[in-house]
Amino acid sequence: LAESRLATDTASFTLPRSRLEVGAGDVVSLPEEGGDGLFRVDRVELLPHAQKIEAVRVEPETYRLLPFDEQLGRIRPFTAPGLVIPFYMDLPLMTGEEVPHAPHVAVTANPWPGSAALYSSSEDAGYALDKILELRTPIGITQGPLAPVGSGIIDRGDALTVNMIYGTLESLSDDQVLGGGNLCAIGDGNPGNWELIQFRDATLVDEDTYEITHRLRGQLGSEREEVWPTGSYIVRLDGSPQQIDLAVSQLGLDRFYRVGPASQPVDSPAFSQAQLAFDGVGLRPLSPVHLRLSGRPGQSRTARWIRRTRIGGDPWQGIDVPLGEEREQYLVRVRQGDAVLREVFVDSPEWTYDLAAQSSDGINGAFELDVAQVSAVIGAGTFAHLSAVA
Repeated sequence: LAESRLATDTASFTLPRSRLEVGAGDVVSLPEEGGDGLFRVDRVELLPHAQKIEAVRVEPETYRLLPFDEQLGRIRPFTAPGLVIPFYMDLPLMTGEEVPHAPHVAVTANPWPGSAALYSSSEDAGYALDKILELRTPIGITQGPLAPVGSGIIDRGDALTVNMIYGTLESLSDDQVLGGGNLCAIGDGNPGNWELIQFRDATLVDEDTYEITHRLRGQLGSEREEVWPTGSYIVRLDGSPQQIDLAVSQLGLDRFYRVGPASQPVDSPAFSQAQLAFDGVGLRPLSPVHLRLSGRPGQSRTARWIRRTRIGGDPWQGIDVPLGEEREQYLVRVRQGDAVLREVFVDSPEWTYDLAAQSSDGINGAFELDVAQVSAVIGAGTFAHLSAVA
């Protein structure tokens, strides 16, 4: 050792040249007070009979391998948040525990972001958080048409094929279906255009594709007279759709809604936007049933019907179903084509169209009789229709 400064973290020394020469990057051991020290060679200058070396002190811990943690070491690919697709649904009361006038929203996305956020505002600015949606709703698309069928009877028609975007369908027993199981909404995506159906049998016929049969149609007053075309949506009402916070005073008013991943800000491109107004279908009285007209043409005619209720109509112990409205009232309408000849309000489920009123209306030939129960909040509910001849 010709020269050394081992009291510091650097050392400069010369060594005799030999066949085994020290190179940059090597670690050498040098004696010092208290034992040997380790130095990393940074620079070597070759002299005729020696090597001039500059080195820096190193610690053994620097070169010790640490245990490898697979979880920490695993590289997870980044997946950009996808567009969250909402389905807004203005639905009738299903359990009776819902807020009657508030619509529902169901969401899906691929990939699912873990949870979705719904924001709302009266204008396209100043959005406030409405809901965090933790669950993705099972949603499918019909692969064929579904013809209309009256409610209260089992639809034994052709199987309806449904391709599920997400989720599965399953068969249930008769008792489970009659107890409310397999309740779905079928519609075109517009908030107020949904029919509630149930089914007993679901048969897997292809990947994510089912045939559903033994159906109950027009449940809870959602009867429909038109065919549902191919490409209609099936939304499982399994508890994952949530009700939107909406005041009764906001019914019929346009509001702005944005839905997207809960982890993203409301102005993220992953959010979808809609401008919608809701009618509060849960407040709408159901249409009367068994509408009939007695008397012959040229005579006074008496219409009679039976009301239904949107609240608490399942128990069979009572004489009649609960009223469900503040008072019993009906709107009776007489039409010929698109022309409304007469409208009257009555307080009992019958009305007489006497000869004097027929003469005053100038009615002649075929006419339509419409009857709807009236709500104090939203007015006339769904009409029942009857064709007759004066």
